[in-house]
Amino acid sequence: MNIGQAIIEAIESLNANKMRSGLTILGIVIGVAAVIAMLAIGSGAQNTITGSISGLGSNLLFVFRGGNDNVRNPQPLTRGDAEAIADPFQAPSVALVAPYISSNLSVTFGGESISSSINGVTPEYLEVRNYSLLEGDFISEENILGRSSVAVIGVEVADKLYGRRDGLIGETLRIEGQPFRVIGVLTPRGGGAFGSEDNIVNIPFSTAQSRLIQRSNDRVDFILVQAVNTDLVNQASEEISQILRARHRTDLGADDFQIFSQQDFVATAQSITSVLTIFLGGIAAISLLVGGIGIMNIMLVSVTERTREIGLRKAIGARKRDILIQFLTESSLLSMFGGILGIGLGWSIAYIVGLIASANNTELIPVVGLDAILLATIFSTAVGLFFGIYPANRAANLQPVEALRHE
Repeated sequence: MNIGQAIIEAIESLNANKMRSGLTILGIVIGVAAVIAMLAIGSGAQNTITGSISGLGSNLLFVFRGGNDNVRNPQPLTRGDAEAIADPFQAPSVALVAPYISSNLSVTFGGESISSSINGVTPEYLEVRNYSLLEGDFISEENILGRSSVAVIGVEVADKLYGRRDGLIGETLRIEGQPFRVIGVLTPRGGGAFGSEDNIVNIPFSTAQSRLIQRSNDRVDFILVQAVNTDLVNQASEEISQILRARHRTDLGADDFQIFSQQDFVATAQSITSVLTIFLGGIAAISLLVGGIGIMNIMLVSVTERTREIGLRKAIGARKRDILIQFLTESSLLSMFGGILGIGLGWSIAYIVGLIASANNTELIPVVGLDAILLATIFSTAVGLFFGIYPANRAANLQPVEALRHE
């Protein structure tokens, strides 16, 4: 029996039991669709997260407090540390430095109240974080020196409090009951490494420190550092380390601070999202195994129903190999049809998820990659072959006399 003849006979056999074959194929369809959709959503989430982090700039460094539990009396990061890092004689590879403090506080306007991230920042923060403005101006040095009650808000704050994003310059909002005048609105950024980039209110560092987010000893929460260029990121990191070790009087290996580059965050995010994608794909693949069991079940039923047919074939000269190929072809066709339909369904599910995310202002674009399609197709075919071997082998080993006597 050649392959072409085996395929024709397999199609005729499956067509004779349309409902049973359709339900069996449905199990494979659901399994393949689940794998395709989960991998697509996982890839989309990875692209969104890494893209958001990459948008911060490839030459950005983050300086945090802590990192070594063995250090006695760890020193906090201070405004003085930031000024020392900004000194071109001590750190020639550093272009800009932006210390800031942050806290979630209540923001109100006209009876509307929301919880927002309040950031006490300096003028350098705008360029270091790669922000831009929809309208107005950012915080200036004069605002810092005068401890001005001014604010630059994100679009999410604008939408929730005012219901619009333009014409807000000069409007007043209250932070913990204290009035602040809006002087600028930031362009939309979406989610980011530190939560929503749009649900924020930036105020002068000096104002935040003296009135809203009090920190002892001129302490800051983070220091953002922009290197002169991408090639000097490592050199800038070493210069920052030497400055902080000298100021905090710590030795090499006993640092009371941590320095991360944008590439470090991207690598960490990719590692986490890759594990989650594999995990989701693995869970979805379980449904493929269930579909494979369905194939085995229908093939065993088919062998039982067609025992006399198998006996007659063998009596007139069909070899064991012919019977084996016939039943393996049927199981393979079931999985192949299911795989093809599953790819289409999986792509549709991923597309719908993308539309839902877009409708909810979530930056998630599922990516149906060729690797996911190949993986699901190969796996579904392997499932069909694997779960078809036992029924096919059982059919091939039937004795002609016993098969012909079967009722």
